[in-house]
Amino acid sequence: MYFTGIIIAVGTFLIIGLFHPIVIKMEYYSGTRLWWVFLVVGLLSVGAALFIENEVVSALIGVFGASALWGIGELFAQKKRVEKGWFPMNPHRKDDYK
Repeated sequence: MYFTGIIIAVGTFLIIGLFHPIVIKMEYYSGTRLWWVFLVVGLLSVGAALFIENEVVSALIGVFGASALWGIGELFAQKKRVEKGWFPMNPHRKDDYK
């Protein structure tokens, strides 16, 4: 039996699940001004995946990088969700919201 697909699937599920609270907490504490962190981490991860010989590790690093890049859009979407009242607003950052 080959477990490569299952390992990548479970890893992908966990990585995506990890990014949900990261985006929420980052928006809560620092707003959208650190979006570039997701960009740098994403590009470095995707670039690193190109040079990793192990298929499973390369795939998981690639998924991590793609999730970080996707997190940029989610960070700005999270700001809109906070403005709509769907998530709590950080009271110390009221000036960041319109």
